[in-house]
Amino acid sequence: MTTLVAEIETATECCAPLTGGVLSAEEAGATAALFKALADPTRVRIVNLLAGSPEPVCLCDINAGFDLSQPTLSHHLKKLVGTGLLTREQRGTWAFYSVNEETLRRLGDVVGRREIAS
Repeated sequence: MTTLVAEIETATECCAPLTGGVLSAEEAGATAALFKALADPTRVRIVNLLAGSPEPVCLCDINAGFDLSQPTLSHHLKKLVGTGLLTREQRGTWAFYSVNEETLRRLGDVVGRREIAS
């Protein structure tokens, strides 16, 4: 298993707040994997679309909102699923995607607010 794959697989479990103590190499790698997945505007738009939906969204409906080929969109979705930001459910021939609420919460904890001294 490559280091990047290991980082992605542990990204949702090992994220640590940036405002906490010193991060270990593993925590920093896992946190970076999540940010890397969101470093593409298309992926941010996908997460935004799915975060606003109360139900899982079919790939065909996601595809309708983007001017991308289906393989390109599938590539982006695969990256987001791989980091744990999205979940994928197969229903017959169609794939349905939704935001992994736990991972989104952890991501929010990572960039949590801190008080700034005046």
